[in-house]
Amino acid sequence: MRNSRPIILFPLLCFLSSTISILCDLNTLVCNEKEKHALLRFKKALSDPGNRLSSWSVNQDCCRWEAVYSNNVTGWVVRLALLGSMGSLRYLDLSFAEFRGLVLHQLGNLSTLRHLDLGYNRRLYVENLGWISHLAFLKYLGMNWVDLHREVHWLESVSMFPSLSELHLSHCELDSNMTSSLGYANFTSLTFLDLSENNFNQEIPNWLFKLSSLVSLSLSFIQFKGQISESLGQLKYLEYLDVSFNSFHGPIPTSIGNLSSLRYLGLSENPLINGTLPMSLGLLSNLEYLNVGWTSLTGTISEVYFTALSKLKGLSISGTSLSFHFLGVDSCKMGPKFPTWLQTQKSLSYLDFSRSGIVDTAPNWFWKFASYVQQIHLSNNQISGDLSQVVLNNTIIDLSSNCFSGRLPRLSPNVVVLNIANNSFSGQISPFMCQKMNGRSKLEVLDISINALSGKLSDCWMHWPNNLSGKIPNSMGSLVGLKALSLHNNSFYGDIPSSLENCKVLGLINPSDNKFLGIIPRTYRRQYDIWYDALEADYDYEFSMESLVLDTKGREVEYEEILKYVRMIDLSSNNLSGSIPIEISSLFGLRFLNLSQNHLMGRIPEKIGVMALLEYLDLSRNHLLGEIPQSMSNFTFLDDLDLSFNNFFGRIPSSTQLQSFDPLSFFGNPELCGAPLTKNCTKDEETLGPTAVEENREFPEISWFYIGMGSGFIAGFWGVCGALFFKRAWRHAYFQFLYDMRDWAYVAIAIKLKWFHQKLRRYHAG
Repeated sequence: MRNSRPIILFPLLCFLSSTISILCDLNTLVCNEKEKHALLRFKKALSDPGNRLSSWSVNQDCCRWEAVYSNNVTGWVVRLALLGSMGSLRYLDLSFAEFRGLVLHQLGNLSTLRHLDLGYNRRLYVENLGWISHLAFLKYLGMNWVDLHREVHWLESVSMFPSLSELHLSHCELDSNMTSSLGYANFTSLTFLDLSENNFNQEIPNWLFKLSSLVSLSLSFIQFKGQISESLGQLKYLEYLDVSFNSFHGPIPTSIGNLSSLRYLGLSENPLINGTLPMSLGLLSNLEYLNVGWTSLTGTISEVYFTALSKLKGLSISGTSLSFHFLGVDSCKMGPKFPTWLQTQKSLSYLDFSRSGIVDTAPNWFWKFASYVQQIHLSNNQISGDLSQVVLNNTIIDLSSNCFSGRLPRLSPNVVVLNIANNSFSGQISPFMCQKMNGRSKLEVLDISINALSGKLSDCWMHWPNNLSGKIPNSMGSLVGLKALSLHNNSFYGDIPSSLENCKVLGLINPSDNKFLGIIPRTYRRQYDIWYDALEADYDYEFSMESLVLDTKGREVEYEEILKYVRMIDLSSNNLSGSIPIEISSLFGLRFLNLSQNHLMGRIPEKIGVMALLEYLDLSRNHLLGEIPQSMSNFTFLDDLDLSFNNFFGRIPSSTQLQSFDPLSFFGNPELCGAPLTKNCTKDEETLGPTAVEENREFPEISWFYIGMGSGFIAGFWGVCGALFFKRAWRHAYFQFLYDMRDWAYVAIAIKLKWFHQKLRRYHAG
């Protein structure tokens, strides 16, 4: 290969020849020094291995240089005849140079040219493209805005290059017929074709669909008519297709689904394109922009079209009769104004405008419109409005994290999920809970947290994590589908209702920081046995409770995706008394147990160590006593432990887990010893159990207990036996009662045995 550079500064030379003036008369005028030096600098930038510009020297008048022609009258340089000399030129870009006049056929002499761009010179024109046939190696031809209307055979001229990959002929005033069949067409390498903004006024030719290598095809504004052929699906590598602003009619071909690489599809401004969107449109997984505006398309756009269109960024259906069935624009910037065009949608069943940047008041028409939509999601915007007079009729409603205010809205019986948390609702709760609508309520999930609600919780049920008071009604046990119950940080009092036993799938119980009294219900045992079997059941509306914050030992932990696996009992900061039920050790799946800050007495259940999955255990600030059960050394997942401020004594069981906790976890138990405490255990403390002080403290209570039990037994025994001996009717009633108790016990034992055998069979089968 010759050591030469392509002459790429030809545009500069053309510019100089048309703008630099010099008086140069071959007979009487001499070259202007300024222009002479400009031409010499131009020569210096060129590679001239053939020495064709040897006459261009400092010692000779530039008007006498070879290939330089001057006007004999004005002396201006009017022509530079260099084209025939550029035999090695490969790249020539004369676009936007404001040239005018006829494109010279001498360009055909540049036989090695790969790239030729004459585009955007609006005053250039071509009479004949015959010269282009000499550019056998041409890969790029750009003639946008060059007048080609005089050239009738333009298509034959440009279709003979096997190496041509890009052809730009936009706005060239082409109006001749595009031959429907070109047997000699040689567009085998063509990837980019732009024929937009011409005047063909005919049907789309079939040869276009044989350009199998096309990546981009622009046919807008060219007055094509007829139907779009199913052959379009043969262009399987197409990424960009624009046929907008034409006169196509009929349906969109279903073969468009074959264009799996398509990123842009423009069909707008074809008023005679009709029918519905083809279902195959949903196969275009790479589609980013779809424009079908101002056509005659009809029908409903359902989620089927968009399930696979995960990359879609732009959609235009303006001026059509299309309506959405599914509209999800979550996290798209639709605001700040509320979208009024929603009024045109008559078939919508799903609407999601979450995180859409809307900062506006919801108009009155929206609530009437929304009453016909099954699911409404408007969360995480700044939408305001008073919903006191609004009746919500949707199956699933999420208005959380907005600026809604006023009293709580009314609900129809159709509402299943309602989330209006983190707003500014105020007023009493009872009217909302106890409203009477036609039909039985289907409500399953309700979240109205982080509002300004007040009042007592009436017996219409429900619970709110606001400043609520009163007793928990027994009717809450009718919520058989309840999975999580959080009454944290309110002012409820009274007993925890035993009716919660009916909530078979309740997996998270958190009534902490209230004023509950009484003992811990033993019904948790049965409830958790049933719930453990149903562990794998998912939430019907998994998005309705996306996360839940649990306050564990002053540390808030947020559970999101694993919420359905959290198993928790938190009864802390109440006024509960009695002992810890031994049944609680049967909750093998329990992960969080917090009974702190109550008035619990007695010992820790000996088998608590079988709760192998326990991660958090807090029994602090109670009146518990006794030794810490040896079974607690079996814990392997325990991350937090607090047994402080009780009356435990003896050695702390030895295990890697227990000795790893901070000594503060055992603080306030003066009779405890062993690691991690600094107090070492003596032999007496290890074997004798309670100290003398502890024994003296317990002795008076034990003495009076036995005295009272003995006298009570004597009085009760003679009272009952004497009455039965002297009263015949009482005697008969007593023995009848014994017979009834016998029958009842027989039935109860039989049922329990049957249940036990079924449980045993399931265990062996598993």
